[in-house]
Amino acid sequence: MLETAAIFIGSEIYRGSSYGGAHPLRVPRVSTVMDLARSLGWLAGRYRTSPRAKPAALLAFHTAEYIAALQAAEAGMIGAEAMARHQIGTLSNPVFPQIYSRPATGAGGVLLAAELLSEGGAVHVPGGGTHHGLPDRANGFCYLNDPVLAIMALRRMGLRVAYVDLDAHHCDGVEFAFAGVPEVLLISVHEQARWPFTGALGVVAGNCVNLPVPPQYNDSAARLVLHEMILPRLHAFAPQVIVVQAGADALLEDPLSRLALSNNAYVEALREIKRLASRLMLLGGGGYNPWSVGRCWTLLWAELSGQDVPDVLPDAAQAVLRQLSWGGGGRPLPEPALLTTLRDAPREGPICDELRARVAALARA
Repeated sequence: MLETAAIFIGSEIYRGSSYGGAHPLRVPRVSTVMDLARSLGWLAGRYRTSPRAKPAALLAFHTAEYIAALQAAEAGMIGAEAMARHQIGTLSNPVFPQIYSRPATGAGGVLLAAELLSEGGAVHVPGGGTHHGLPDRANGFCYLNDPVLAIMALRRMGLRVAYVDLDAHHCDGVEFAFAGVPEVLLISVHEQARWPFTGALGVVAGNCVNLPVPPQYNDSAARLVLHEMILPRLHAFAPQVIVVQAGADALLEDPLSRLALSNNAYVEALREIKRLASRLMLLGGGGYNPWSVGRCWTLLWAELSGQDVPDVLPDAAQAVLRQLSWGGGGRPLPEPALLTTLRDAPREGPICDELRARVAALARA
């Protein structure tokens, strides 16, 4: 059970950097959470600026050649052969001005969070959650794998770590790192038949539990998964620290999934999960609608830090949401509620027999 005050780790680098005008990560996300939370008075005395991880710290998971390639790309001095070898300069993983410093800041944030959790408590690092990164190459918008680096740091403290991933995409990089490590439990709930097309139903190497869910996965279905799969697994594992990756691309409004959650499902999951360990690290992850992702991660910060959420946002917070845009692409403007509230209307619905059968199969596994 969490007892100490929660800490928020952010950075101005997220305000001033973008993957480029044609990329889904052209939209502001972490800076929106910072601005919303600050406008509501929720960061006073709790905010820490993320350091940039040093190259030596990144070598816990990534290769020296790859780190050097990212630094060279940021300096504009990388060659075509290195770009191809490390999957840099693709449509998914473009070269942009902060290609090294931005992910290294995310990594620095989770490493600081791990230090802060040595004695217990809770830390929110919305710039973390890049769960696809691989040791020697970029993968799926992720240049470094900060969840892996965070778990490694927590393991060096001798802690049993549970990692719960709620992103619409399977956490292939984290599974690569920890499959078969008995002191780490990995639970991933992700959309079926969705990139990276890994994470088939089942338990991998005894400690990685994967549940692909069908399209239109709603709040009712998420509640079933939480209480019949996630929480029982966590209880049985008895972690000393829990890392939650709260990728917001499972929300109905997200353009890169076909799932249908409201942000209430994320809050309910966090509320129940945080009861099960004295330490919790909350990360960001996916999320490509600037309004829905900013509102979701701010709402999760409210839950983690014990804030009262107003039914209607004050003018200063509404102004943060009203100045957002898609940054091009011709997508429609958000519904009015996404400009005036943090909490979505519930999105309850039917629970399909296929999902019930999958949850039951995992219970037997």
